[in-house]
Amino acid sequence: MISNNSVSTPEWRERLKNALEGQRQDAIALLQALIARSKEGEQAVQSLVADRMQALGCAVERLSYWPRAVRVPYELSLPNTVDPGEHLNVVGKLPGSGGGRSLLVFAHPDSELVTDIEAWQYDPYGGTIDRGRIHGCGVADDLVGVAIMVASLDVIRVAGLGLQGDVTLASTISKRRAQGIVNVLDHGYLADASLYLHPAESGVGLGEIKGITQGLLSFRITVRGKIPETTEPTHTPFLHLGISPLEKMFHIYQALSQLADRRAQQVNYPPLEEAVGRSTNLNVASIHYGDPNLPTRVSDTCILTGSLTFPPTESLTEVHGRLATVIHEAAAADPWLRDHPPEVEWLVGVSGSGLPREHPLYQTASRAVERVTGNEPKLNPLHASSDIRNPALYKGIPTVGLGPLAGSLSQIGLTDEWVDVEDYIRAIEVVGNILLDWCGAAAAKRVA
Repeated sequence: MISNNSVSTPEWRERLKNALEGQRQDAIALLQALIARSKEGEQAVQSLVADRMQALGCAVERLSYWPRAVRVPYELSLPNTVDPGEHLNVVGKLPGSGGGRSLLVFAHPDSELVTDIEAWQYDPYGGTIDRGRIHGCGVADDLVGVAIMVASLDVIRVAGLGLQGDVTLASTISKRRAQGIVNVLDHGYLADASLYLHPAESGVGLGEIKGITQGLLSFRITVRGKIPETTEPTHTPFLHLGISPLEKMFHIYQALSQLADRRAQQVNYPPLEEAVGRSTNLNVASIHYGDPNLPTRVSDTCILTGSLTFPPTESLTEVHGRLATVIHEAAAADPWLRDHPPEVEWLVGVSGSGLPREHPLYQTASRAVERVTGNEPKLNPLHASSDIRNPALYKGIPTVGLGPLAGSLSQIGLTDEWVDVEDYIRAIEVVGNILLDWCGAAAAKRVA
C-alpha cells in the first residue's frame, strides 16, 4: 500500500471546518437540488452530479450499461430480480499532486418511486426542512451520500487545500440489483481503498461504521402433494386419500431448523458474536398453504420462503451447497418426496466481506468521526448484503461505509424520508477529514 508523505494537521482541519461553515447553505442547497431532480428521473439527477463533478475539476465519464450484462460471480439471483433496463453511472476522477494513497468514494442516486404522494406530509420532491430534518424522496437512500461526496471535495477546495492521492467519485445505480459499482470497477476505476456513503439503517448515524457485511442467501421451496380424488366440494372427509404437501413440507422445515441449530454451534465469527451473540441465522419467513377462506378445501401445493445469513469467512458457494444438500437429504428420507422432489429456487445470494478494526482505512474513518462528533463510532457488522462488499470482493479494495442520521426509508414502505441536517453537515466534515488523512494533504492551494 502507498504511504502518505503528509497527513492533515490540526490547522488544516480547522481550515476545513471553517470553510464548511461558509459552505453550509450551498451543501444544503445541493441536497435539495438532488431531491428536486429525482422527480425528473435518473438521467436528470446524474446530469446534475456530472456538472458538479466537472466544477470540482474532475475528469468525468458517463457509463451507460445494462445491469443484466454485468458479471457477478460472487452472487446468484433469478433473472427477474435484476433490473432489466439501461442505466447510467457517473464517475469523476480528480488527480492528486502525487505520493498519496488513492480513494474511491461512491454512493447511489437512484431511489424508490413515490406511489402515494397523498400519504406524505411533506412534498416528496420539495426538500422541506422542518425541525432539523430535510425531507424528500430518496434523500436517505441515497441522495445524501451523493451530496456528501461532492460537497466534501468542494469544501477542501474552498479551504485552499489539496490532496496528494487521486480521488474517484462514483454515482452508481444500485436498486433492484443494478450492480452499478461493479460496472464502475470493471471499467478500471480502482483505488487503494473505498468509502461507501450511505446512512445507517440502524438509526445511529455517524455513531457507527460499516466495516463488515454478512452474506445472504434467500430461497423458495415448493412441495407438491395430491388432492383427494373426489367431485365433492368438501374435501375434509376424503383427506386421508390424498397427500398433504403441508405435512411433507414439515419434514423440510425440520431439516432447516436442525441445520440452523448446528450452524449456531459450529459457525463462529467474533464481531457478530460480540454484537448479537450469534454468527449465522436461518429465517423461515413464510409458509403458504391453502386458502384461509376455504377451510374445507385441500391444496396440492405448499410454498416455503426463507433466508440464511452467514459471516464473511464462509463463501456463498459453500453455504449454497450445504443448504441444497440438506433439502435433498430431507426429501430423500420421505417416500413421497423422494419420488416428487421439492422445487428449490435460489432467489438472491450475495457473499459477505469484512475489514478488521485494526485496518488503516477503518482507523482513519474512526478517527475522523471521533474528531468531528466527539464520540468513537462502533463497528456495525449486522447489515447483510451492503454494497461495501463489492470493491472488496471484485477487486480486493478494502471498503467501509458510513453516513448521517436518517430515517423513514421509502424502501421499507415508509413516507416522509428524512436526513438530519446537522448530521449531514458533520458527515461532510468527516469525509473531508478522511480524504485529507487517507490521501494525504497537499500544500495549500489558492481558490480560483
